Amino acid sequence: MAACVTRVELSVSCRSLLDRDLRSRSDPLCVLLQEVGAGRWAELDRTERIKNCQNPEFSKKLLVDYHFEKVQKLKFGVYDIDNKSFDLSDDDYLGGIECTLGQVVSSLVFTRPLELKQGKPAGKGTITISAEEIKDTRVVYLEIEARNLDKKDFLGKSDPFLEFYKQNDAGIWQLVYRSEVVIKNNLNPCWRKCSVPLQTFCGGDFNKPIKVECADHDSDGSHDLIGTFETNLTQLQKAGDGSPVEFECIHPEKKQKKKSYKNSGIIRIKSCKIETEYSFLDYVMGGCQINFTVGVDFTGSNGDPKSPDSLHYISPDGINEYLIAIWSVGSVVQDYDTDKLFPAFGFGAQVPPSWQVSHEFALNFNPSNPYCQGIQGIVDAYRQILPQIRLYGPTNFSPIINHVARFAAHSAQQGTASQYFILLIITDGEITDLDQTRQAIVNASKLPMSIIIVGVGEADFKAMEFLDGDNGVLKSLTGEPAARDIVQFVPFRQFKNAPREALSQMVLAEVPKQLVSYYKWQGWPPVKPPEIKMM
Repeated sequence: MAACVTRVELSVSCRSLLDRDLRSRSDPLCVLLQEVGAGRWAELDRTERIKNCQNPEFSKKLLVDYHFEKVQKLKFGVYDIDNKSFDLSDDDYLGGIECTLGQVVSSLVFTRPLELKQGKPAGKGTITISAEEIKDTRVVYLEIEARNLDKKDFLGKSDPFLEFYKQNDAGIWQLVYRSEVVIKNNLNPCWRKCSVPLQTFCGGDFNKPIKVECADHDSDGSHDLIGTFETNLTQLQKAGDGSPVEFECIHPEKKQKKKSYKNSGIIRIKSCKIETEYSFLDYVMGGCQINFTVGVDFTGSNGDPKSPDSLHYISPDGINEYLIAIWSVGSVVQDYDTDKLFPAFGFGAQVPPSWQVSHEFALNFNPSNPYCQGIQGIVDAYRQILPQIRLYGPTNFSPIINHVARFAAHSAQQGTASQYFILLIITDGEITDLDQTRQAIVNASKLPMSIIIVGVGEADFKAMEFLDGDNGVLKSLTGEPAARDIVQFVPFRQFKNAPREALSQMVLAEVPKQLVSYYKWQGWPPVKPPEIKMM
């Protein structure tokens, strides 16, 4: 069982960033990476992008698990984002730093000059990081609207947005939330329901001062203040059940200049609720079993298993890329499954006795009981079946995805967070039934299920990257979007010379978020919820 660790949130701000845009200022975003071994880095989190700003204060906090016993090397990178692509390789790098999480958590405020590369400063740019331990898993949900805001734009009405600040122990106002959606040309806006972790919002102190600013958004970054007010969570909580809490939005300079000044509008808190947000460990420790299934590609493009050139060739030391992938991922997942019985299937081969091509055959040749005892059982079944089948084709994923989805659908009917399913598909190349697989993934996205695809060999894996959905929401052929992102694709070649645990860390990194997102979407708490320790 994974150790229970402390969760830390990092607040990031920058000053004097380089200006990479010709006609405007940079549009920065900060990404957080952690070293996973052998000089390889995996992305942990990223902030929002702020338009036209050289001194950004990011409202999205970066989350990281803190292990006292490990040296956790971190890399913060700041990029100027000029497109909608998730990939940062086509964006301008504004500088970064490398440090350890220990350095950050042991400093009240951690400020360093940004570097374009080691020893080369990024102009006068600096980055400031502060850490706060998350001791409380409750979340504040707010519904907010405004009435009769001041008009700020010469040719139109205001484009209002909100910012919430908490006062830290040093008396400094720290940004905790910025409304994502700027409401255009509207003096009576109703913002989208928002959520902020209670720890972030007020450190768990319901009487801690909260400052709310309402401003008119300008595309050049020179936002105009409409007004502000101070409150606390105790006051905000009085909103709900049709009776909002109202605050006058006051512009300090206007109030000073005009005796007749009343306010610059009214901010109405329609609803303020506090709910518990459960973590991956809450679900696992609360009784959720993780069911692990393996699908192995036995298509002809792998090559004859007897030939050393084949991806299925077992070397004299008893391994190949398929076996390493099974061991790497399975050895982590098996800790979360009590019975240690794992179904394992092959696809794309001709199987005896009829020698028909099958896209879903049990590795142990027992369709009524395809379970293998532990990860070693999967490995043994794989080794035994290799000489008994004929590698063939095509490469169809949808049958095995639909197979696991049937079990996940049956489990979902129970309406409890008791079973989650992980399907590991190991494949050597291009998928044949792409349209059917897209539909199968979209269907599975509504179920307690995640899919990991490990690509072995040197093939072009563009279709796999498309299924991963990192560059946008995956849609079926009919245009139906996936309810959530459930696919993680990793090419094995990136990990050939890395420690074995680096592959499992990369492919399993998304699973906790995917599991939590499913149960949150369904509104299901852990089977045995944790006791909330009130602060």
